[in-house]
Amino acid sequence: MPIMCGWLRVGGAMARVIHVFRQPDRFVAGTVGEPGDRTFYLQASEDVRTISVTVEKQQVAVLAERLGSLLEEVANRFGADVPESVPEELVDADPLNVPVEEEFRVGTMGLGWDAESKAVVIELLAMTEGEVDETVVLDDTEEGPDAVRVFLTPAGARAFAERADRVVNAGRRPCPLCGEPLDPAGHICPRQNGYRRELDVSEG
Repeated sequence: MPIMCGWLRVGGAMARVIHVFRQPDRFVAGTVGEPGDRTFYLQASEDVRTISVTVEKQQVAVLAERLGSLLEEVANRFGADVPESVPEELVDADPLNVPVEEEFRVGTMGLGWDAESKAVVIELLAMTEGEVDETVVLDDTEEGPDAVRVFLTPAGARAFAERADRVVNAGRRPCPLCGEPLDPAGHICPRQNGYRRELDVSEG
């Protein structure tokens, strides 16, 4: 059914809530904390509403990668106008809007293409104790976890993916020997039989 408001409560008082952003002013990945101890967030804003959800670093990386694949597919299959690079006016390097208040922790993510509005649809579902029925993803069914549903233009999706990549790669530098993240206090490298490799401040 068409969703005309910013959020949708399906069913009774205890039913799931779907926060919908059809024309977000902003949808970004960001972090709070120092490298090595960062908490990752996805944050959507539209008018006076801002919703922040917590994600794992790997979820951000996977979402950015899958978005790239989806944009390529919709360009080929549907002739969607997908820019090769992010338009300058969509580059967003600002920090997350504050205060950053977690709505929920994301357990499942969904991606889709809305041919009618020619928009990429990203759905973030709250983590639950059991497995999530895949039929609830991108659906307004009464049963299922709370969700955030964001509609993005192809250019907006490209901008989100590029920033997400930057956020993921902005943490600790990898050890040149084993590839594991380097800690400021040093690093126990398995390639050196467990000897601690001190971080040389001259290494960048």
